[in-house]
Amino acid sequence: MGDTKAPETIAASTGIAGENAFGAVAPPIYLSSTFAFEGFGRPGKFDYSRTDNPSRAMLANTLANLEGGSGAVVTASGLAALDLVLSRLDSDQLVLAPHDCYAGTARLLDARQGRDDLAVDYVDQTDDKAVQRALREGPAMILVETPSNPLMRVVDIEKIAEIAHERGAKLVVDNTFLSPALQRPLLLGADFVIHSTTKFLNGHSDVLGGAAIAKNADDAAALAHWANVTGVVGAPFDAYMTLRGIRTLFPRLERQQRTAGAIALFLQNHPAVARVYYPGLPDHAGHEIAARQQRGFGAMLSFELQGGREAARRFVAALKLFTLAESLGGIESLIAHPKTMTHSYLDAQTMEASGISDGLLRLSVGLENENDLVGDLIKAFAALGW
Repeated sequence: MGDTKAPETIAASTGIAGENAFGAVAPPIYLSSTFAFEGFGRPGKFDYSRTDNPSRAMLANTLANLEGGSGAVVTASGLAALDLVLSRLDSDQLVLAPHDCYAGTARLLDARQGRDDLAVDYVDQTDDKAVQRALREGPAMILVETPSNPLMRVVDIEKIAEIAHERGAKLVVDNTFLSPALQRPLLLGADFVIHSTTKFLNGHSDVLGGAAIAKNADDAAALAHWANVTGVVGAPFDAYMTLRGIRTLFPRLERQQRTAGAIALFLQNHPAVARVYYPGLPDHAGHEIAARQQRGFGAMLSFELQGGREAARRFVAALKLFTLAESLGGIESLIAHPKTMTHSYLDAQTMEASGISDGLLRLSVGLENENDLVGDLIKAFAALGW
């Protein structure tokens, strides 16, 4: 898209004071499903909202500019965005996916493989030898989730992009956990970036949506074409709401990740916690890579609670400020038990290989006061006798 302004400015200013009819500062919502032709055989810039819509186009342009891409497609959900990118593959082509990816991603990949739409191989992408072995199979696409959900593993995007391109494969990065405020994978060599815009981009837990952003203009056009063919696009009102959320993306994440870092340090020093998964901690295996390719360490973390499932159940029941719920990235703090919630689709063997245990809890840190959140955790630990 070629916008040279700073990302913070793009997020805050896109569409502001751009409406000419009445001088509205905030952009209007274009809910119309259809648009009048200028004359016989002469459509205007927009003709039908499945193909394109002013509200959705404004969000797509904003996301493309924030990520440094050539174009974006706004979809009805994050999984719809992933499925749209997967549509670039033929039925005999292989995807290398992370062994510890989000369970919804694994469910989609497994379903597509079950229909012979593609082939998939799950590999630990932090293991160079395992990646090299998998590359001998000749993948057409490599899917990266960094940091991973929920173990917060970090993958070197530049390194894997170089490897992928040497073998003619496309690199797709799920940037949901960080957003372009903290990581810009296209500038590190990725070909596609996908988002669940439901999460940090919208930031208020009141919209479902997704986006796929392409580095190359031809890839962007192909995505837009197939989105029109299949009708997986997002609604104009949802696009408007997401764009409104993006306006505060940078200050929200700045505050949220600062609190997340403090909580990670608190948890690391608590005797009831066996392990903390947060790339901002110096002893995290991916800390150096994260520090190099990210602008910050994000507002997501997980920790291993001693005592297993029963301790986890009692712990979350004692919390007052952290809400037990799925999803993430909103202004409110959430806690999830991946094994019984977000990742329950996975079988026991896959969970064990991924590190998803009975005592694993995932936090999405919101905008509440840091001391109040830590105090909430202290009371929950006290309920366990710590």
